[in-house]
Amino acid sequence: MKKAGFTVVRMGDLSWDYFEPAEGVFDFKPFDAVMDDMHANGIKVILDISGLPAPQWLHHKYPGVDIVTQDGVRLHAAERYMDDISDPDYKRLVTQFADALTKHYAHHPALFAIGYDNEIGNGFMSYSEADRLRFIDWLKRKYKSLDALNKAWATQRWSRRIDSWGEVQLPYANGPGPAERYLDLHRYWSDVTVDALKNLEAIREKNTPDKPAISNLWDSSPRKGFDYLSTYRQYVNYGAMGFYPADPISGSFEALMMKGALSTPIWFNEFTAGGGGDYGKKGRSRMWAYMGLIDGAQALLAWTFNSHLGGEEQALFGLIDHDDTPSWKLSEFATIADEFKKLQKLGFPRQPHPAIAIAYSFESRVASSPNGPSNTVRQYITTPYMDQEHGAFEPLFNDNLDVAVINIGHEDLSRYKMVIAPGDYVMDADSANAIRKYVGNGGVFIMSAFSAKVDEHSQFFNTPLPGRLSDVFGLKTNAFYNAPQPLLIKFGSEEVKVANPFYEVLEPSTAKILARIANVDDTPPAITVNTFGKGRAIYVAMPAQAPIMRALYRSLYASVDITPGPATPDGVYARVVDGRTLYVNTTTQSRDVTLAGPMTGLLSGKQWSGVLHLAPYGVDLLQK
Repeated sequence: MKKAGFTVVRMGDLSWDYFEPAEGVFDFKPFDAVMDDMHANGIKVILDISGLPAPQWLHHKYPGVDIVTQDGVRLHAAERYMDDISDPDYKRLVTQFADALTKHYAHHPALFAIGYDNEIGNGFMSYSEADRLRFIDWLKRKYKSLDALNKAWATQRWSRRIDSWGEVQLPYANGPGPAERYLDLHRYWSDVTVDALKNLEAIREKNTPDKPAISNLWDSSPRKGFDYLSTYRQYVNYGAMGFYPADPISGSFEALMMKGALSTPIWFNEFTAGGGGDYGKKGRSRMWAYMGLIDGAQALLAWTFNSHLGGEEQALFGLIDHDDTPSWKLSEFATIADEFKKLQKLGFPRQPHPAIAIAYSFESRVASSPNGPSNTVRQYITTPYMDQEHGAFEPLFNDNLDVAVINIGHEDLSRYKMVIAPGDYVMDADSANAIRKYVGNGGVFIMSAFSAKVDEHSQFFNTPLPGRLSDVFGLKTNAFYNAPQPLLIKFGSEEVKVANPFYEVLEPSTAKILARIANVDDTPPAITVNTFGKGRAIYVAMPAQAPIMRALYRSLYASVDITPGPATPDGVYARVVDGRTLYVNTTTQSRDVTLAGPMTGLLSGKQWSGVLHLAPYGVDLLQK
């Protein structure tokens, strides 16, 4: 590690019984030697509090921590994260363990940061009787009375009225059930998750207040997930994640979801090296490392250094092969380390200052894709929520602009010149008030189809749509159709084709029409704009898709004083840092970038005149 230029490692995750082999019996001596060895070699340690998975001894002694399926089957802990983190014995014992671990290493010179419960968002929901009673207690705190619960859950539908708290059942995560209960099920487990993180944060603040929290939490896991962007400041100092990108758009969007509105850099405390069934591709990790710098990252920790010799991830190939010899990937990471050391004097890690924000809502993501099979929302929302998020993000990212990803009901929107809410299905009062204030004070807010259809209970508004905001957008929308062909949008002198045939019929009152759907009867509005207070509220009748959003953004840049970044060919991304320009080719093909004049490549050592030639996965930092 030292020879390769590594300066930080992350350890301790998934290893509770290594430190506490039996209840209350702590053995830190083996890891003391590891920490001492790291310090002797100038390597700092992120120490994870490995509250997940719980040890087998805990499951055997306290079966309340076992997961119970929604069919009532108790499962033994066959895999990581199969722990009921709402169980009181689990909470008591993880607190005891976290306290002992952090106290023991609080003053060790190798300790750099603390991490919490690796991938806690990927945990399991549980359906024991004790879980049902805890869920009922949560409902009592939230709704106060049965009348309020019945109203929030629309129990007048299909004879589902609840006459006593004891009648409440845990909603099914998979299977039948109404949308209102499904959303509250996810809210409940989100609150359980956040409470677990806040508990660990309190221990960090008590025992290691000088060490930041840098955790791989995976809030967007489809298994359970949790509402990170509404709560992250309560347990996060640096947005961090496992970075295993499939493509630049979705990978960068997820990284920016973890950063939120924090001023601190992103940490990739797991970083792509190889993969299951993928030994690795030469140059790929280096390319993604530089894309991390584009996104505002500070560090990347290869997963893993040593390839595992057993267990579920033994065919996930790290930097050291199974026979304990270095792979070529170690040399690639050594190259990254050497280059990053040089970049520290050239403005990196960069601190983005985004003038644009995209709204992300845990609740909209959950509510727009409820359980089934009878739930008609599944038939209504034909464009998945994340497809709209990526469709809104892609043209901005391709224009080499910095973007924040935030929950609009929990952030100060005044710092942004333009805010976009793609398919923001749930419109709660806090978000609506934030939008109203932002636009009224001069902001430009863009909303797309499927937005503001339901309230915080996942029930359709009984007022004009978009709910709570019809006057802000100066229109109402109710009817919607699927055209028999892709839509052709007439936008000024431009014609834009979008593949998705869905559109909403916009009925402007005070709004003006910016664009129309040219190949649909009556050429209905495609985009409207309404002046509200000092600002503008723009509604897009279609789901957010890159072609129409690109045309809209580019029509707005000048009026909101936003200048796109350097022009680059498809798949090449760039940012200007301290007068120098970093270029990253994310494709497997060579790309040529037109330059304004002669430039020097600080990474390649080459002189470029008029054209920068980037090899597949190629990068360079250019200065005049």
